[in-house]
Amino acid sequence: MGKQNEYQTSLKGHFLIAMPDLKDPNFHRTVTYVCEHTPEGTIGLVINRLHPELTMGAVFKELNLESIPEMDSLPIHLGGPVHTNQIFILHGPPFDWEGCRQVTPSLALSNSKDVLEMLAKGEGPKSFIITIGCAGWGPGQLESELMANVWITCPASETILFETPVEKRWQEAANLMGIDPMHLTSAPGHA
Repeated sequence: MGKQNEYQTSLKGHFLIAMPDLKDPNFHRTVTYVCEHTPEGTIGLVINRLHPELTMGAVFKELNLESIPEMDSLPIHLGGPVHTNQIFILHGPPFDWEGCRQVTPSLALSNSKDVLEMLAKGEGPKSFIITIGCAGWGPGQLESELMANVWITCPASETILFETPVEKRWQEAANLMGIDPMHLTSAPGHA
């Protein structure tokens, strides 16, 4: 899809911040980074949930990649309930990886072995998040959820993505909008 045809109301490069009363265990108090948003559907990565046991060392071993100890201990995020057997890497430059898909001028999404090979050696992108699985919505599904006040949205912050501790990302993402998420409700109000 060309830039001139890009989805007019695209949330690509934005955060989806779950409303406090969202009960779905896959998304309760999550922040999802939107990687693609078109009329055909939406793909994103939950950025504030860590796999309780799995680290990159196990992934490197499974893929027969030699790795350095500093990279073996890297956590893996639970990116969402879709494609839970696939690794996704949201990263900054460089962007010349096989299967690399540009999200914004400064971020891309990859899931190819070449980027994992470089990360195993401590090379490759300096800023990255590795997830297992992703989040996905079919045509019109996310728009329906937005209309039902399931999510609030805002442009993403690379500081929150790569520097903010995982357990603080939901609160900090809401703070970008100048709100305390605990005072939000999805119920419509009446004056």
